[in-house]
Amino acid sequence: MPRTSWRTAALAGATAVAAGSGAGGASWLTYTYLMRQATVARGVIGRTWAKPPEADGVYLPGAQSPVPWRCGVPFDLHLMIFGDSTAAGLGCASAAEVPGVLLARALADESGRSVRLGTKAIAGATSRGLAGQVDAMYVAGPPPDAAVILVGANDVTAKLSLHRSAQRLGSAVRRLRASGAVVVVGTCPDLGVVGAIPQPLRTVVRMWGRQLARAQAAATRAAGGHPVPLADLLTPEFLSAPDHLFSADGFHPSAAGYELAAGHLLPVLAAGLGLWSGGPVPVPPQTSAAARLWLPRTRRGPRERVFPGPAVGTVAGELG
Repeated sequence: MPRTSWRTAALAGATAVAAGSGAGGASWLTYTYLMRQATVARGVIGRTWAKPPEADGVYLPGAQSPVPWRCGVPFDLHLMIFGDSTAAGLGCASAAEVPGVLLARALADESGRSVRLGTKAIAGATSRGLAGQVDAMYVAGPPPDAAVILVGANDVTAKLSLHRSAQRLGSAVRRLRASGAVVVVGTCPDLGVVGAIPQPLRTVVRMWGRQLARAQAAATRAAGGHPVPLADLLTPEFLSAPDHLFSADGFHPSAAGYELAAGHLLPVLAAGLGLWSGGPVPVPPQTSAAARLWLPRTRRGPRERVFPGPAVGTVAGELG
């Protein structure tokens, strides 16, 4: 896998933008402009120190509230959540809306078993933090039966190496698989749906996120996990109803957005555990037709050029 750098990706995106506008010799000026846009966008988006709702506990079939977890409380299945603020549920108003809770409840109802939920995800985390999250899991107790990882957008905004980010994810998946856990990964978000990121920077981060998502999917499969391309599945909805599917900050999903994401993760997770009875597990699409149609456009002479490449990623950009 090529060791793509952020600067290389940004220059490639700048070249595409410049070529699309008929200014092929201006790629370096465009790159410089993109970097200024990135600085402004980070200032507008900022960093959030909000804390997601506490969601851990033991979820019983049909129960609305969990049994608080303490040593000695019985359970049948152990689910752990790793990754960034989308994994932790930032943007949710209550614990009932958190994606881990939605998955734990659905698993309990689907299987008729009690499910213990544990969350190691941290807002603002990148793939660099996954090793520490897995370490914390081993310190806390035995490994889980299943794990869900949502990570990637902060790797893009932090301009981390695509190759190394995918390697770190693959290492975390491999460690969890070695402990016997079923591992499901939601790959990198589609930052192109975040309206606060201006064009043409949005085109570049979308391209970068797409490349990272591909690398994440390959690393996850190689390590024995199950990748789920949530942006390919969810981008059309987020583009058509952003006011409904984004939370008040405009960057993280709302309760409705998380519910959509959990609905796509659940069949893969339950099937991996041998608990799915809802019919054949759907095969996720390779690209989203709606996302492809949404790509930014410029004029080049009498013909309109559409920048190539579909969007790939999760429900919404992790920008906190």
